[in-house]
Amino acid sequence: MRHGDKIKNLSRTKSHRDALLSNLACQLIQHKRIVTTLAKAKALRVYVEPLITKGKTNTTHQRRVVFSYLQDKEAIKELFGAVADKIGGRPGGYTRIIKLGARVGDNAEQAMIELVDFNEVYGKQAEGAKEGARRTRRGKSTAKKSTETTAAAEEATETTNEEKTEE
Repeated sequence: MRHGDKIKNLSRTKSHRDALLSNLACQLIQHKRIVTTLAKAKALRVYVEPLITKGKTNTTHQRRVVFSYLQDKEAIKELFGAVADKIGGRPGGYTRIIKLGARVGDNAEQAMIELVDFNEVYGKQAEGAKEGARRTRRGKSTAKKSTETTAAAEEATETTNEEKTEE
């Protein structure tokens, strides 16, 4: 029975798992996006999100705490520099996991894990979707006004078309 055993062991010992997650976290922070197996991506998300939260407060103590997990000075500089600037206002959910399908060699489920704020493609679409959602929620009176304005615009174009045909 596995009651209360919530950690994903990844078929590794504690030291091997810690080294693996530390290296994956450093690569994710430096490259902003990595491709790995789905199980490792899910374990990495649980590992790296608290570290990114610690990266928001740039104090010596937080740097030492994060360094005890990552052991990479370049990753620490990147985390407390560029990453902290981008995610400063976000309350959580710093990573996104996208499933990629099975790997050819061993049929392992592949996934891409990325830092959310560093993907411009999804960022622009999400902002546009949020703005569109706000417009549709504002009330039905704006919809009536917009239909009235479109009807008025259609009438104006019809009158200009009639004037052109007369000439």
